Amino acid sequence: MAKIVHFDLQATDPEKIIPFYEKAFGWKFNKCPPETCPPDQQYWLIETGPKDEPGIDGGLSKKGAGPGVNTIGVANLEEVVERVKAEGGEITMPKMPIPGVGWIAYFKDPDGNVFGLMQDDKNAK
Repeated sequence: MAKIVHFDLQATDPEKIIPFYEKAFGWKFNKCPPETCPPDQQYWLIETGPKDEPGIDGGLSKKGAGPGVNTIGVANLEEVVERVKAEGGEITMPKMPIPGVGWIAYFKDPDGNVFGLMQDDKNAK
């Protein structure tokens, strides 16, 4: 069974919305490092709590800059891609590397909902 491992939020002005989440929930925001994200991409990694507590971390980008979706962790991306396609899913962005993290791809389910699949470096091929 695969679980959601990352969520994405989008904002008209990400830098203005960050204080809301910091003060309301105690979340920590870190600008995505250039070795992982393109320097022209406005993307912040969100730490929602200690790693040893239940829950997931996420990201924040400018509205329209990315898919703004939930990402599901999988052990073998290529295997799950085939299952998604067999069940009527559609690839919206093919597999691409995230340096130092793993691989990601985006899809639409048969009802048009967009989601991501991520395979971490431990399982990367």
